[in-house]
Amino acid sequence: MKSIFVKIKEKINDFNIYAPFAECVIKDNLAYKGTFYLYVVCKILGVFVSYYLWRAIFLSSSRDVLGGFTRQEMITYIFISFVCSNMVYISMTTKIGNDVVDGSIAMNLIKPINYKLKLLSESIGELVYKFIVPSIFIWIGLEVYRVGFMGLPLTNISNMLLFLLSSILSFMLYFLFEFCFGMLAFYSTYVWGMEIIKNSILSFLTGQLIPLTFFPDVIQRVFDFMPFSSMNYIPVMIYMGKIEGSELYFAIGRQILWIIVLELLSCFLWKKVTRRISVLGG
Repeated sequence: MKSIFVKIKEKINDFNIYAPFAECVIKDNLAYKGTFYLYVVCKILGVFVSYYLWRAIFLSSSRDVLGGFTRQEMITYIFISFVCSNMVYISMTTKIGNDVVDGSIAMNLIKPINYKLKLLSESIGELVYKFIVPSIFIWIGLEVYRVGFMGLPLTNISNMLLFLLSSILSFMLYFLFEFCFGMLAFYSTYVWGMEIIKNSILSFLTGQLIPLTFFPDVIQRVFDFMPFSSMNYIPVMIYMGKIEGSELYFAIGRQILWIIVLELLSCFLWKKVTRRISVLGG
């Protein structure tokens, strides 16, 4: 019993150590009003560009269903996909690269903190900020539009809760993948270009731009064995009620499995790359 209380105390101490990193990220994003408003406007414009693009595609098509989606379902997919991808997306590769290039990675290693947990805390702060601004408002706006203008019922509460659970798992997947990808910074001083390529590829593989049902069946089966569909496509399909029953448990189980795999891989890569660190000067 005593050991349990000791572990709980250690967890509370860890929270007190790393929580300020998340808080600093939120404050940093709110520090400049101009940057804040520009960020919100750009995000809203981006999601409506996708909306009008798919609207034009459906209007120019003679079919009412494309890729297994009706026009109403595609509207839901576009906006919920934005909400999910906006929350879970983490730009961490450049940060790791900058830490390696300027040598601050060495200072992080000698401090009494875990560098990976520090990055996780900062990523959680970014997640909270992006959920509040502007994801939650777009989510609410979508539900109002579905009920008031599309004549559809409010999305099932259980689907919403499962969506949030799956999104949290997606966030952990994305974080671990970004951490593993960021290890390339120890082998190359130019990671910006690689990050641009990576983000472009992920926008397709995660279903952010195009639902994976639009791909051929063979490619869809390949995606089922990869972690990328679990980063965005799976939570959105859960929200829309297109993944139910045993398939739902399998999808969430697959997310958890990939989290374990990427966690083990990240630990292995971290031990390997830290042996390469060589910093000159103080």
